[in-house]
Amino acid sequence: MRAWASPAVPALPGTAPLPVLHDTATGTRRETRVVDGAVSLYVCGITPYDATHLGHASTYLAFDTLLRVWRDAGVRVTYAQNTTDVDDPLLERATATGVGWRELAASQTDLFRSDMEHLQVVPPDHYVAVTDVVGDVARSVARLLDLGLAYRVPTPESREGDDVYFDVRAAERTTDWHLGLESGYDLQTMSRFSAERGGDPGRAGKRDPLDPLLWRAARDGEPSWPSVLDGGRPGWHIECTVIAQQHLASPITVNGGGSDLVFPHHEMSAAHGTALTGASYADLYSHTGMVAYQGEKMSKSLGNLVKVSELVAAGHDARAVRLAVSAHHYRSDWEWFDGDLEAAEARLEAWQRWSASVDGDAPDDQPTPLLAALRRALADDLDTPAALAAVDARVAAGSPAAAVDVDAVQALLGIDLRA
Repeated sequence: MRAWASPAVPALPGTAPLPVLHDTATGTRRETRVVDGAVSLYVCGITPYDATHLGHASTYLAFDTLLRVWRDAGVRVTYAQNTTDVDDPLLERATATGVGWRELAASQTDLFRSDMEHLQVVPPDHYVAVTDVVGDVARSVARLLDLGLAYRVPTPESREGDDVYFDVRAAERTTDWHLGLESGYDLQTMSRFSAERGGDPGRAGKRDPLDPLLWRAARDGEPSWPSVLDGGRPGWHIECTVIAQQHLASPITVNGGGSDLVFPHHEMSAAHGTALTGASYADLYSHTGMVAYQGEKMSKSLGNLVKVSELVAAGHDARAVRLAVSAHHYRSDWEWFDGDLEAAEARLEAWQRWSASVDGDAPDDQPTPLLAALRRALADDLDTPAALAAVDARVAAGSPAAAVDVDAVQALLGIDLRA
């Protein structure tokens, strides 16, 4: 599946440190693990029915920063991302609007691509639609059935077969995975989040309320694919597991996404991955905070969305949007105010004035104090607020910019001041 055009990322002089990230599973800060000079990154993609609000942007900008920091440290990065182009929320929106679900998914995926290009986000190496891997998911589910780690639940509303669920307790008995391995949540919290985030803890016939759906048997009026199982479509968590394992070696260096994915999505994706391979799913789990607007978490269900495309259409510079988001640490929960964009536009204007007269006598093959400051800040758990403050201080000093400084802002912060 086509991703989007890659922005220019200048090469920088000198040696950069490897980033240290907060790991959700251990609650500690850890240096990202490099194996044979390479790392891997999997970030959960959108369900394309209303893209892209600033909550999404915050997540993809955070992991774009991580990718840029890794590359600056001389590490080879393989990055995979999915798009969940068939799922209940998408189907519900398509029905409500009278638009075909494939048409809706395609149009919103195109909008997401455009938003990522505006924000200068480096595209993944592998951008994969769930509809392109349905057969692969079905084969993985069949294997879990063969391993005794999945089971069928009678589904009278389907004329083609039964739903298939993952057996979390069997997985705990036979693999190194266990409930709470990543999230650390207690069972009460897990049950609440399962109900709120796409699970069905009250489904009759399940062995455990927390068992997640692997395969949804065909229903009238829903898309369905023939497979080694009965006709149907994938459950949510197994989709990401299969895509990640097709394109990235186990364990993934960093599995990333919003903090609302910690449970059940990431924890169950890890359960499926460990069950299928016998290896740990990811070495480090990294999560971004939630973004609020008008006093509530920004969400499609509430409709309190601030969309990148609408800000750009209103004439706002996408670089200012990126700066406004980057002014908040990626792990923090924060609220968007209209004044955030005004402050970012003023910051961008000041930076552009500073960069307009580059010191032609400054060497362009040596690290500068600003480059060193940016590298320190971003290696420290992607501290973009500190990085922005470092540029502000350099601008306020009043001396001309060095070409290396301008390149560093573009390469590490994704802000092209020459545009």
